Amino acid sequence: MYILQHLLFSFLAAAAFGIIFNAPKTSLIQSGFVGMLGWIIYILFTMNGADAVNATLVASFVIAVASQVFAKLYRTPIIIFIVAGIIPLVPGGMAYDAMRNFVENDYNIALALAAKAFLISGAIAMGIVFSEVINQLIRKTAIIRKS
Repeated sequence: MYILQHLLFSFLAAAAFGIIFNAPKTSLIQSGFVGMLGWIIYILFTMNGADAVNATLVASFVIAVASQVFAKLYRTPIIIFIVAGIIPLVPGGMAYDAMRNFVENDYNIALALAAKAFLISGAIAMGIVFSEVINQLIRKTAIIRKS
């Protein structure tokens, strides 16, 4: 039941952000699926003892790969799927807690939360970049083989 709730609400969150960002109506289900896929990978990794940063890196990589696939299949810009798919992984609550602790003069907790939020944000960016690098390497290899 726990996993089912995460599947449902991550799908809804990603699709809702697709609506907010004016994604085409025809791509909302795919955007929701990409967000759901990334979030469930994150949850499964953290449930099995992986660090949140590592789980985020893997999940964002999978989100970027799925976004590339959907962008090709539906002839839609990749950014539509990536933005909606990454939303469930963004550490907004953690950043808020860090700022709240700064305001309350609890600097030790604030710095720890801010550092973790920064690392998770970097993991999101690295996952997307790694996916694009691998995609470009595959394309170049395929072009060289055709020649």
